[in-house]
Amino acid sequence: MTTGTTNQRSRPQRQPRADGERTRGTILRAAASLATVDGLEGLSIGNLAAAIGMSKSGLYAHFGTKLELQLATVGEAERILAEEVVQPALAARPGLGQLAAVCEAFFSYVERRVFPGGCFFAATALEMGARPGPVRDRVAAIQTDFTALVESFAATALEQHELPAREDPAGLAFELHSILLGADTKFVLNDDPAVLDLARRVVRQRLGLDNA
Repeated sequence: MTTGTTNQRSRPQRQPRADGERTRGTILRAAASLATVDGLEGLSIGNLAAAIGMSKSGLYAHFGTKLELQLATVGEAERILAEEVVQPALAARPGLGQLAAVCEAFFSYVERRVFPGGCFFAATALEMGARPGPVRDRVAAIQTDFTALVESFAATALEQHELPAREDPAGLAFELHSILLGADTKFVLNDDPAVLDLARRVVRQRLGLDNA
């Protein structure tokens, strides 16, 4: 009986923690969306509280400072990028299949407006580029990691003779990333899905998939 009573008493103690994590996740998801429109510097406890209908004191319980909020928001955006773009690519056939998959997953992520202002990292990279500090460093590191991932896909494709022997994996990764960012910018600016269709064709041509 003692064990049963102890277990019953312990269960409610775990629930608030789970609820708190869900609340934090909801806040960060809203913060990441808001940052693609107003910028990370425009993100504050006050305007986020107003956007989600929560008290400032409630938000302060999760994030004590603006910097802490910004870094947590970048972390949430990274999690979403991994879920929406990186994981589908990793699930594809290694090499050329992953190169095509990572580009298509990115276009889909933009087209479905996972964030209202387009890719979070495209939206925040230029903003934070001129603002030295831990937020810029984190955004830059995530961009670098993403490009390195694309480069690794290209290197595998080269090893598997799916690309011409003269191909440079680093150069190809740079080109593809540039196409992704350019398509994101034009899509957000013009609200025209045809931009993404054009980008898809450009990627297929660059990878030689139209002739496959």
